[in-house]
Amino acid sequence: MTMRLLLGLMWVLHWLPLPVLGRLGKLIGSLLFIVVRSRRTIALTNLQLCFPKMTELERRAIARAHFQGYARSVLERGILWWAPEWRLKRLIRVTPSVPTAAAQTHPTIFLCPHFVCLEVAGTAITMAGPACSIYTRQRNDLFDKALRKGRLRFTTDERNLLARDAGIKPIIRAMRNGRPFLMLPDMDFGRKESVFVPFFGIPAATLTAPARLAAATQGQVIPVITRFQPGYRGWEVRFYPAWENYPGADITEATRRMNAFIEDRIMEAPAEYFWSHKRFKTRPEGMPRLYDYSK
Repeated sequence: MTMRLLLGLMWVLHWLPLPVLGRLGKLIGSLLFIVVRSRRTIALTNLQLCFPKMTELERRAIARAHFQGYARSVLERGILWWAPEWRLKRLIRVTPSVPTAAAQTHPTIFLCPHFVCLEVAGTAITMAGPACSIYTRQRNDLFDKALRKGRLRFTTDERNLLARDAGIKPIIRAMRNGRPFLMLPDMDFGRKESVFVPFFGIPAATLTAPARLAAATQGQVIPVITRFQPGYRGWEVRFYPAWENYPGADITEATRRMNAFIEDRIMEAPAEYFWSHKRFKTRPEGMPRLYDYSK
């Protein structure tokens, strides 16, 4: 019943002008920063590790803004799920454009790091053409249905949502059939299929899948970053040039190169990165834990 009410509220709120909805999300985020102590601690720990030269006040300001941005992104997701296409096109600025033609003629990975409004990238891409991504079934059936419907609203092909446990073959098949793969590369999924490479100087278990998949398909990697436009005007989805000579012969070096790119994008909008994830949960042998697991 709680999820039904939440989804109903999201549907009602999506009719609001974005400046009103965005400010409401920012207010809720400010409250969550105070109330949700465990996630606040994770965000502050990550920021202390990555930006040791900042003052504590500077890091808290980024963490608070992160909570505000994340709450905004949740409320604004209702617009992505239910607003008419003309409204989405008015609110989403794509720079320079979705490279749909290039992705359909050459196996393509759209590399989308965890900035808070990354869902907008998927909407922009699927409005322009076919694409696929990994999908993890949600625990709540009602939310699972809403999420699947939202992500498939511009296509009727269920194959565009690939099960995480299906392995790499369906992804390769989709890419070779002209469906680019939207990949989220920068969460800690443990040691399996990961290497430790620096992330702001801290050893981070990082998936080698982008490099291995590019090598297996002889495909191109095109990064895509989504950010808020200033003044509650909407979102910007920016596509970067395909990486040259990627992955090369050294998978570890290619993975380090990916992290360096993500670091540069974070420095452009630090508060919009997903700091409340335990990015350094998996540690190299002999190194201490970084998070308080009692919370």
